[in-house]
Amino acid sequence: MALGLQLRRQVLAGLLLCLCVGRWAEAGKVLVVPMEGSHWLSMREAVRELHARGHQVVVVAPEVNVHIKAEDFFIMKTYATADTQHTFDSIMKRRVPVLFERVHWVTMFLKTMAFLKKASLFFERSCEGLLYDKDLIRHLNASAFDVVLTDPIYLCGAVLAKYLSIPAVFFLRHIPCDLDAEGTACPNPFSYVPRFLTTNPDHMTFFQRVKNMLYPLSLKYICQGPFTPYVRMASELLQREVSLGEILASGSMWLFRVDFVVEYPRPIMPNMVFIGGINCANRKPLSQSSGSLVGSASKEDSESLHGGMGMFLLPKVKQALGPSAF
Repeated sequence: MALGLQLRRQVLAGLLLCLCVGRWAEAGKVLVVPMEGSHWLSMREAVRELHARGHQVVVVAPEVNVHIKAEDFFIMKTYATADTQHTFDSIMKRRVPVLFERVHWVTMFLKTMAFLKKASLFFERSCEGLLYDKDLIRHLNASAFDVVLTDPIYLCGAVLAKYLSIPAVFFLRHIPCDLDAEGTACPNPFSYVPRFLTTNPDHMTFFQRVKNMLYPLSLKYICQGPFTPYVRMASELLQREVSLGEILASGSMWLFRVDFVVEYPRPIMPNMVFIGGINCANRKPLSQSSGSLVGSASKEDSESLHGGMGMFLLPKVKQALGPSAF
């Protein structure tokens, strides 16, 4: 009896010691700077889970958008932009016919570049509306956020995190031109890591390796346009020269929405975490009509529908699938 009482006292003493020494987990304040389209639809589930775990989440988005709307699991802060909703919708809808056209690759390239130029200019002006809104920036700075959650395909969030000196968590699928590898300082050898969109296999022939090396050179030129304005804005805000690599290197954690098992074997860094399957939690079965439509689609059409701007569908596809399918 005395032994049992002594053991209980020791257990209680141990629990009290743990309570005194141990540190309780506290809810944090998360600032979210999302990207439009499917980027936000993917991130929204993570934001919902953060709220469910007791964190306070504030989402900052432009007044002109398509999918980023106020919901009950986060606080919405909007800012004005120089463009109208009609302008944004017209830019995005121009992309859909290009995806489904059967044209020469040169024509496809030129039309795609024209779209990227207009879309990049819109997002650049949108970022200026955020970063140069002194009242909003002052409010965000005073709110003392613990972390910024953003998609680095839209560098505005990374620039804002660097300006406010807040750790940034990047939530992404991929950044063109191997900028994700550059930002993480991750080895990315041409010899056996197939480059994005090259269609090269993981076991490449000599000529495929040559293609793997030359292909990114052209993309480097293409990527200068969309990303350079954010480097300029970061340099103006920080009042010193800032490089694109420095902005990307500020990411404390990189959350990749891919499954490493189905990816090509490649080196990774400790702060690269693969969260493939995060968007598979809420599955919605397709109706018979929409299932037959998707089943009859060609490989190219299926890939087009899978793109980030696939939310702006052709009327025929939109009517068959319906908004609930997305």
